[in-house]
Amino acid sequence: MSKDIKILIVEDDENLRFLTAMRLKTEGYQVIEEADGIAAVETINSEKPDIVLLDWMLPGKEGSEVCEEVRKQGFEGLIIMMTAKAQDVDKIDAYQFGASDYVTKPFNMDVLVAMLESKVKFLLNSDKSEIHRFANMEHHPNIHTLFRDGKKIELTILENRILLYFLRNPNQVISREDLMLEVWGYNSDVNTRTLDMHIVRLRKKIEVNPDNPQLLQTVRGVGYRFNVGS
Repeated sequence: MSKDIKILIVEDDENLRFLTAMRLKTEGYQVIEEADGIAAVETINSEKPDIVLLDWMLPGKEGSEVCEEVRKQGFEGLIIMMTAKAQDVDKIDAYQFGASDYVTKPFNMDVLVAMLESKVKFLLNSDKSEIHRFANMEHHPNIHTLFRDGKKIELTILENRILLYFLRNPNQVISREDLMLEVWGYNSDVNTRTLDMHIVRLRKKIEVNPDNPQLLQTVRGVGYRFNVGS
């Protein structure tokens, strides 16, 4: 299947960058390459890639700085951090900087390709005109935005994806495993702690009282349910 998807690889290891670029070109992706953080920011803003594979440790600017900077500048594409850091706290840091996902080095190229396939499927299946209304809110998933009583609330890419899945499956009990598979796709490293962190943050944006949620409720021992009135 031909893919009209542009991927920027930002990696200072020339050999790894070359091998990754060659494999992704073979898979049909358009590939751009950069080797340092400063050039990465410029290329992201000028080329507007659909997906950025971003190394954490880079000359010029670290990947975390690049990620945070381009998010503040309005970049909405997917950013996948490539990092040797494997602790939960490091993964949480990556999401706080605005990363969509991460892959731990050294990674299997087939696993990376499978992850990208799941991300691309989500991108291609997105309905640009889709709008969901609930309570006193409107969710516009294509611009990662929630309007609450007319006030604009920006969502992170992962918050947007989680909320969209709940709104497409209202009043249903959804297991943590199903939610993680749908939101993160092919990434066995994601755990329930990471998911729960994003649920807490999402509740702060949609609930009147996040400590006593009425919309996004926990179903003990199973997962969550999003309550939407009939």
